[in-house]
Amino acid sequence: MIEKTIITARNLKKYYTVQEGMFFKTSTTLKALDGASFSIKPGKTFSVVGESGCGKSTLARLITMIEQPTSGDFEVDGINAVTSDPQAMKALRSKVQIVFQDPYGSLNPRKKVGSILEEPLKINTDLTKGQRLEKSLSMMEKVGLSKEQYSRYPHMFSGGQRQRIAVARALMLNPALVVADEPVSALDVSVQAQALNLLMDLQEEMNLAYLFISHDLSVVRLISDEVMVMYLGRPVEQGDKNIIFENPLHPYTMALLAATPHVDKNARKHHIRLTGEIPSPLNPPPGCTFHQRCTHHTDICKEAAPELRSVGERMVSCHHAEKFC
Repeated sequence: MIEKTIITARNLKKYYTVQEGMFFKTSTTLKALDGASFSIKPGKTFSVVGESGCGKSTLARLITMIEQPTSGDFEVDGINAVTSDPQAMKALRSKVQIVFQDPYGSLNPRKKVGSILEEPLKINTDLTKGQRLEKSLSMMEKVGLSKEQYSRYPHMFSGGQRQRIAVARALMLNPALVVADEPVSALDVSVQAQALNLLMDLQEEMNLAYLFISHDLSVVRLISDEVMVMYLGRPVEQGDKNIIFENPLHPYTMALLAATPHVDKNARKHHIRLTGEIPSPLNPPPGCTFHQRCTHHTDICKEAAPELRSVGERMVSCHHAEKFC
């Protein structure tokens, strides 16, 4: 029996035209996302990692249908989310929900928690007032909030509790996929573990698929099944979490893992120092966009951009990946 796939993305790209210059304006193309392909099955977590500006949040906006891709497409539950008619798109949006990074900014401060949770039901369902109340109270209990908090305003909650409210709101329409855009980075470290445990418990209970976006590799290692590492809008390494964390083949992935804090003294010895700054996405270097910061680069890295290809049991975009096997 073939396992169902919730989402399948094929070569997604998003380009923006940027105007430069004060008097004599010139147009430059910003390749915010340049060719991402992946699929996510129910109950699985696909994580996207990389430094700021690598295209993680752009991917989130495409998958949640806030923006349309420049090229490429993706399917949600077998329905094309790029070429479908408006009626089908409206139905798809209920199946894909998002939890934003900032629990302070993502909730309307003028609305009570009950109103925040019931709003998706008012817009997308025909449930009665009593049914909406019942479902909201049930979801609050599911995320660890009490019924007495139903009539309180967001400012009366801690950061961790607000993120629980945001998670509850995302789940009100019973989505198949939840996009979690840096959902714990704004929380205290002591609260992050609680939020992650909640997400994993809900995933197991509701068989949710997660597109988890983060720059924190320790969090990604805990929650993920598959990982895609991105640099300047392009995937550079992609595959099973355990394979990538145990034996990374792209120098950028190696550097990210080496920069992760370790309790083990021996692990801390394997430090890889990245030289130079991240190139401007408006003017990326020729060839491999990472070669200026890579200690392993050769002449071919300066001249030809490596294709994302299969090496062993993962995909890698590096001319010299085999020598790291």
